[in-house]
Amino acid sequence: MPLLPKIFALLVVSYFLSPIDLIPDFIPVLGYLDELILLPASIYLILKMVPEPVLIECRAEAQAWIAQHKPTPRSVIAAVVIMVLWMVLFWALWKFWGDDVIKAFSAAFAGWL
Repeated sequence: MPLLPKIFALLVVSYFLSPIDLIPDFIPVLGYLDELILLPASIYLILKMVPEPVLIECRAEAQAWIAQHKPTPRSVIAAVVIMVLWMVLFWALWKFWGDDVIKAFSAAFAGWL
């Protein structure tokens, strides 16, 4: 892999993990717009900087690794138990605070209707 795409990829990752942004995230829509535009554009640029033979070789190695490791679920029963626990938690939350949530939303949006 050439050095320039590695450095650029490192800079892109460090920017997206950094708390410092061009446009701060607390600005309602624009805060996330820079990531929404810059991330795909940066990935596209990095892929264009990498030579085609390197991409072909890396994709072949990735396919071989995936075929060799065959990721499969370890335990379907555990997944079902976890889902049931989350459903019970949300049911309990709704049972105790659901009416209050409905009243709060009704009061908040009463002027809109």
